Amino acid sequence: MNLADLNKIAQAMVAPGRGILAADESSGTIKKRFDPIGVESTEDNRRDYREMMFRSRDAMSKYISGVILYDETFWQKAKDGTPLVKLIEQAGSIPGIKVDEGTQPLPGCPGELITVGLDKLAERLKKYYEGGARFAKWRAVIDIGKGIPSYAAIRTNTHALARYAALCQQAQIVPIVEPEVLMDGDHDIDRCYEVTEFVLKETFQELYYQKVALEGMVLKPNMAISGKKCAKQASVDEVAAKTVRMLKNCAPSAVPGIAFLSGGQSDEQATAHLDAMNRIGGLPWKLTFSYGRALQAAPQKAWSGKTENVPAAQRAFDHRAHMNSLASKGEWKADLESKRAA
Repeated sequence: MNLADLNKIAQAMVAPGRGILAADESSGTIKKRFDPIGVESTEDNRRDYREMMFRSRDAMSKYISGVILYDETFWQKAKDGTPLVKLIEQAGSIPGIKVDEGTQPLPGCPGELITVGLDKLAERLKKYYEGGARFAKWRAVIDIGKGIPSYAAIRTNTHALARYAALCQQAQIVPIVEPEVLMDGDHDIDRCYEVTEFVLKETFQELYYQKVALEGMVLKPNMAISGKKCAKQASVDEVAAKTVRMLKNCAPSAVPGIAFLSGGQSDEQATAHLDAMNRIGGLPWKLTFSYGRALQAAPQKAWSGKTENVPAAQRAFDHRAHMNSLASKGEWKADLESKRAA
């Protein structure tokens, strides 16, 4: 393992004003995104949609530091025969790959899941590195509900995250460590804070046990936020203050950066929260974005599977990437949303 090189890539992933595009939706998930816009989820349509984003020059060259890809996309070629990985590299961005293989029910823990995919991961990472991947992602899913999460679910998932991270660094690939506490329930922000703090502390303990070099990784957590069904939704300032406090209690300063997942927040909500956190200042790590839906919902709708809509979809993607770039520097303002180019 060459830690200096891993750190260089990790630092580039969280470079000032830049963040990560999560374009790693599985075939099943992208179908759920395509259905509302009337697009059939074929291999060609999935390719065309992603190619459209990767050719959005402003977003990719100015605001996007890296792109997380799904296995299918990683090996695909653009219509002109250029590998999609090469398009990302040519734009000055870093190709990454989602390596977990989804979730399964966790035995003995009703309603809880374990992320799988460690078997033969070392061999897969070698192939991805040869194909151009310089970072990877693994997502653990922790739900909040009656009697859950259990310690068994938290411990099992954080242990798997740490094993994945160690295998990545052995393969000279920067691991994005993503322990996601879901915001689907009716819990309030304090319950989210409590569970996420526990999960993060366990995550870093397991990373220590597995000898993962913190300087060569990026953390991708959820924010401390109210559950979607909670009657009282926390304000932007409360989310920012509690998330920063939580992270300072859990994430060592050796970690180069923290790239948040949007986790079901609306586009502007995810941007506003990130901006408010960066305005607090005095942070030991860089705070940026690793958004999926919060970057893609607008361009998907604008595109709707039609070639003539590609310029409008690229403008929508450029705009969302630009807004989040500003938020990662604490320079976003809500009135900038209405000034988007038509």
